[in-house]
Amino acid sequence: MALYEMRKFVAPEFIFGVGARHRVGFYARNMMARRVLVVCDAGVIAAGWLRELEEDLAAAGIESVVFQGLSPNPKDFEVMAGAALYAREHCDVIVALGGGSVIDCAKAIGVVHTNGCSVLQFEGVDQIEVPGPPLICIPTTAGTAADISQFCIIVNSTEHYKMAIISKTVVPDVALVDPETTRSMDPYLTACTGMDALTHAIEAYVSTACSPIVDVHALAAIRLVMGNLDGAVAAPGDLPARENMMLASLQAGLAFSNASLGAVHALAHSAGGFLDLPHGECNALLLEHVVRFNLPAAPERYRQIAEAMGVDTRGMEAKTIAARITQSITDLRRRVGISNGLGARGVRSADLSELARHAIRDACVVTNPRRVSRADVEVIYGDAL
Repeated sequence: MALYEMRKFVAPEFIFGVGARHRVGFYARNMMARRVLVVCDAGVIAAGWLRELEEDLAAAGIESVVFQGLSPNPKDFEVMAGAALYAREHCDVIVALGGGSVIDCAKAIGVVHTNGCSVLQFEGVDQIEVPGPPLICIPTTAGTAADISQFCIIVNSTEHYKMAIISKTVVPDVALVDPETTRSMDPYLTACTGMDALTHAIEAYVSTACSPIVDVHALAAIRLVMGNLDGAVAAPGDLPARENMMLASLQAGLAFSNASLGAVHALAHSAGGFLDLPHGECNALLLEHVVRFNLPAAPERYRQIAEAMGVDTRGMEAKTIAARITQSITDLRRRVGISNGLGARGVRSADLSELARHAIRDACVVTNPRRVSRADVEVIYGDAL
């Protein structure tokens, strides 16, 4: 009898390290690019990263057109506007320069262009027939790992929830993962994206689709976040802490892109789309409550997570381990400045039924280690208020 289940592992080519972003001209030229659509946002432009990118592309003899018409949680109609610009300007390659919102928008622009349909048609798993044009990603935040994943999250603006689009066709062709770009993040964004990376790693490790290859990356990411997030928040210019957080994001991304996620993300997608809240912030506020709910279904997995977090579990029962893990998560969240709950962000008790309706349909629920009912979801949301 086989020891391991058969598993697939998908990852793009990536370069990790200070200065990696300057390889963009080399890769774009290898893709035969003549006119690139650069997807970015106002924050990236203000930080000066766009100017550098345009210079690097121009030095390689490549023209660029900029699309920045997207919000922090990219909407379906913003994707459609970006795809229209791509076609109108006769672009042939896409470069995403920014955080997860920018990269997700760029992914969606590409597949909308090649498939000639609404982005709403791609919701779910493997719903994209034709891959998008070549895509180069330069992440400027350390948490989402959109630059290496087969996930793309877009807000359905009519129904006010985040759609999960999951397909290997949205895995970028190359990611230029340069920790230096994350020094322009403010402390709160650093905290939220760091908690996002921690959530990715924990959910991937307990996912029903986990594997030995995923496990290595997930546990490494947990150790890196626990050892470096406080420092990155307290001293934004601390490059070693930034490097380690970017590495944590990368390793957590390799894990969740292949094992998928769980109830934290399902609930965060619904709440984030409903009230237009930052994704990492939602994860940070929900994580401890979902861990408490899930632990009875995977006690040994959570014991190993606790050890990676630096929690001594020797001689402890599962109930005590659950208390220690959740307390450790709560303490970290508060130390880095993410306080209060969903209620302080505008979620009301009257909203819970509607939030649960979307969360229970999210693709991430499928791989949660414990089966989740709509009633369970409402209780978890209530606990997180």
